[in-house]
Amino acid sequence: MKALVNRRSIVIASAALVIALISLISVNVFSSAGPVTGFANTVTRPVRSLASTVARAFGTIYASIYRYDELEKRYEELLRSTVQLLADSRELEDIRKENESLRNLLEFRARHGGYQHEMATLESWNADNWSSSFIINRGYSNSRITRGMPVATEYGVLIGQVSEVGATRSTVITVLDTTFSASAFVGGDSLEDSDGTATIKGDFAHMRSRLLILDHIDDELNVIPGTSVFTSGAGGVFPPGLTVGEVERVENHSSGIGRYATVRPSRDIDTIQEVFIIVEFENLD
Repeated sequence: MKALVNRRSIVIASAALVIALISLISVNVFSSAGPVTGFANTVTRPVRSLASTVARAFGTIYASIYRYDELEKRYEELLRSTVQLLADSRELEDIRKENESLRNLLEFRARHGGYQHEMATLESWNADNWSSSFIINRGYSNSRITRGMPVATEYGVLIGQVSEVGATRSTVITVLDTTFSASAFVGGDSLEDSDGTATIKGDFAHMRSRLLILDHIDDELNVIPGTSVFTSGAGGVFPPGLTVGEVERVENHSSGIGRYATVRPSRDIDTIQEVFIIVEFENLD
């Protein structure tokens, strides 16, 4: 567009120069405007009018081009500012997550002073319809974890158990997995306040519904919907007092012998991002 303006401007300037020369010669020869100048004025009046109109139009176009350039520069400045703000926002989010992790670690230590633990991040879920497990970023070369160690949240909710340990990554089965089981008690603040124990375990028929089974319930144990289920610590595999979930429904076995209950985990397993591996705790045995 700028090239077009330049070409037309050259044509108009050339025409104006020719007319000026003719007028100058006419005045010098006839000592007045003269017939040539009059004729030239008459002939060029439409041209001069058109030239004036074109000049105004091109002035407007030039102003628009200049304004466009200014807007483009402003847009580029705003774009750079936006990119920088996004980068700053991501950095602040990383800092926030790190602070949250450290705060959770301090809270976990405050709640469970008798535990020694290590924090780990979930990397991926295992794609298996027959199990419920995930991979964490800890192994024997970058932590103290070993097979069988309990895995919990920062609030003392049992998530599962380490099942396999690699150099830098390990596999954790969740409480929903069919191979998971732990001794448990129902209600009360501790095992001493409970009337008896039961076994909490994963069950394939209920795994996809995100439920566990409370089985082998002592006859004296009062199990009703809404009561909480905790690890008892019996057997020394899991520390006592970790929250497992809440009883949803109590049923009799189809054989007519004994009862079982379905239990909803206290933590939504699917939303787990960070966990704590309990590497040492006080054993009741």
